[in-house]
Amino acid sequence: MAGCVLALAPATWMHAVADSRVRTTADVPAQEVAVVFGAGLWEGRPTPYLAHRLDAAAELYRTGKVKVVLVTGDNSRADYDEPDAMRGYLSERGVPDDRIVSDYAGFDTWDSCVRAKEIFGVDRAVLVTQGFHIRRAVALCRSAGVDSYGVGVSEPHDATWYYGGVREMFAAGKAALDVVFEPDPRYLGDREAGVTEALAAAED
Repeated sequence: MAGCVLALAPATWMHAVADSRVRTTADVPAQEVAVVFGAGLWEGRPTPYLAHRLDAAAELYRTGKVKVVLVTGDNSRADYDEPDAMRGYLSERGVPDDRIVSDYAGFDTWDSCVRAKEIFGVDRAVLVTQGFHIRRAVALCRSAGVDSYGVGVSEPHDATWYYGGVREMFAAGKAALDVVFEPDPRYLGDREAGVTEALAAAED
């Protein structure tokens, strides 16, 4: 019984922290920045799950809920570039290139949240990801200092959805450890002005 309680504690913490912050594209409070987390590429293009995240971010931009989109993903090798693929997808859907900022070292959710705060200076954001991941994203970004609301993108309950849900049960434990120990991202680097410059362009 004690083992079951301990196993469920991280997921319970995530729901307690994030449930009231999960909204839809229609009712999420307006923020200056949306953060879209990577979810894989297929032959250089966003996977369907990632495309759905980007569709939601494009809708937030079109409806004036956000001014800038920060795309964060993996570019750890020359032949795999999530952020540029995400940027291209958004541009095709009407988001101006100068309103898109790329984080090339968002290797996991914690890294993306910490880098959004420490590298790009994001204090408040709308986070965009699938429904099974959004509470972990909100909980981690809030712990990293980003006051966050989340848009959880709906998906059919297919094999990928069930895999994602099961994966989140284990990822919740890592998330709790990240919050307790606050590890540095795999790559931190120097402060970047991309978000500040994009917001300035939005005001012109």
